[in-house]
Amino acid sequence: MNKQFSEELNQCISFHGHLCPGLIYGYLVAQKASELLHINRSKDEEIVAVCENDSCAVDALQVILGTSSGKGNLIIQNYGKNAFTIFSRSEKKAYRFSRTTTYAYTGLDSHEFQMLEKKVADGTATIEEKKRQKYLKAIDLIEQPFEAVFKTEETAYHPPDYAPLAPSKPCGLCGEMTMSTRMVSSDTHGLLCIPCSYKRTNLK
Repeated sequence: MNKQFSEELNQCISFHGHLCPGLIYGYLVAQKASELLHINRSKDEEIVAVCENDSCAVDALQVILGTSSGKGNLIIQNYGKNAFTIFSRSEKKAYRFSRTTTYAYTGLDSHEFQMLEKKVADGTATIEEKKRQKYLKAIDLIEQPFEAVFKTEETAYHPPDYAPLAPSKPCGLCGEMTMSTRMVSSDTHGLLCIPCSYKRTNLK
């Protein structure tokens, strides 16, 4: 536990495994969303996060907002964009947070950071130098005003549907229990799981 960090950030680091800039992006978004939407950690699907990337940031959203793929309230639309939309079902509001500018280091150790950036870019940085570069960037992001990192826009409230529920049935080929709505109908073997349906197609 790092005493200079908030308890929530330390929880994010513990869950994710290390401190890095990507985790901080998610931490900042989660904190701002909590403030704007007046929300606490989601126990079920009260909060939904739609992430336009599958980066380290997603782990911070899981820890602070309680969004997870298992509950169905963490949706990844992997466009590779540093953008996140957070929905509150109770408030019937949503905000989208996006990065529209490149990162600019503002810390005191700018000379060291620029040197490390160059070494990382040209592939000559050691493991320790890579860790140091990530640490300096993460700390700098924490200290910047949120508005300098993300653009915030209230967006139309059209939350994704609740996670679907359906009974499981055995696959007609492998026999493994599969969510019935994810199965494919076949003429000779009844309902098939998707992998078995692919195998049948490739064998034809």
